[in-house]
Amino acid sequence: MTLPAQRHGTDPGGELAEPSFWQQPPAHRLAAFARLRAADGPVFVPEGSGRGHWALVRHAQVQEASRLPKVFASAPGVTTPEPARWVRALFGDSMVNLDGPDHAQLRKIVQRAFTPRLLAAAEEDIHAVAARIVDDVLAEQPDEFVSAVASRLPLEVICNMMGIPEHYRAEIADRVNHASENIGVERGLASRLRMPGRGLRALARMQRMVAGIGRERRKHPTDDLISALVCANVDGQALGARQLGAFFSLLMVAGVETTRNAITHGLSLLTDHPDQRDLLLSDFEKYADGAVDEMIRHSTPIIQFRRTVAAEHTMDGHVFQPGDKVVLYYASANRDEAVFPDPDAFVITRSPNPHLGFGGGGPHFCLGAHLARVEMKALFRELLTRPVGLRAVGLPDLAGSNFDNRVRSLRFAFERP
Repeated sequence: MTLPAQRHGTDPGGELAEPSFWQQPPAHRLAAFARLRAADGPVFVPEGSGRGHWALVRHAQVQEASRLPKVFASAPGVTTPEPARWVRALFGDSMVNLDGPDHAQLRKIVQRAFTPRLLAAAEEDIHAVAARIVDDVLAEQPDEFVSAVASRLPLEVICNMMGIPEHYRAEIADRVNHASENIGVERGLASRLRMPGRGLRALARMQRMVAGIGRERRKHPTDDLISALVCANVDGQALGARQLGAFFSLLMVAGVETTRNAITHGLSLLTDHPDQRDLLLSDFEKYADGAVDEMIRHSTPIIQFRRTVAAEHTMDGHVFQPGDKVVLYYASANRDEAVFPDPDAFVITRSPNPHLGFGGGGPHFCLGAHLARVEMKALFRELLTRPVGLRAVGLPDLAGSNFDNRVRSLRFAFERP
């Protein structure tokens, strides 16, 4: 890895490596990213022990790296820190950590399993689940939004689509929370020693559970995604037990967490911007798609992914060398002034809105982007068009993660006439 001049003296990107930076209010972090975007080129972020990464903070930089997978490789891992070899050996490689033919083959199997019939059934189910959740909210009148609303929709939709039996679902929800609750969050020594084991045990149990379901579906397939994945015949291949487990973990942790956070931030944004809420309600079908995309851009559920440079490449005057680490900061790219006028404003009519909330393009563009949009639109239609509306109360309780824009909780209340 080449050592940049910025390593000596003041590091313009140094605060990104400090856990305290991610505990700061969002406005502080956004201002820091704005300063980094104004730099002449990629900025180095030291990480200790002589290592570090180059921060890609501009929209064009993130797109360029995303669309050059032979240069900016996902292996050995896109998270910080990268997954240990023994973890990869035990749990298998997630699709997001694969490159080249391995990634292409696995993605092809998964894409083939998402048949038009399955997707149509999933969309119909989304509307039914969203209506049922809001029925429950109106009947029970809870006051915490994440657990009562935002978490339920993606979890139920994915479990229905996968064909997860009902009696497994409460345990799966618990395992998802254990597996993801401390990703990217700074913790004390005792917690650091204890929590990795807890998270890995949660993943292991979840993967064993779905592997058992997969074995049963190979013998007795039904009309669900697990059956489609384990019985697929794409170039003579289907998903094995470890691949199915890794895919399910990705789908649950990524699909549930990202969508629930986007939904929660969405309610907060509509509460804080009543003019935009009123505009959306004036013609929901006209403005809903734009509102969903603006919620995703503004909140950017996944803050960053890591890449490893595999071949020499020049970007914005800097020459990357093989072995260099780069981080794609989607949270910064989605506020790039060169692409989004008045980027900190929440404007549901923003057009065009080429946000990178689902990735920067290329082979790793999010497979679940369409379903996530459908889920958000269906839920907000139910939340906003019922006779008794909802509003957020106070600020979201953010996890302070450097990986995702996670909301631990958000209080909400019913609007009264």
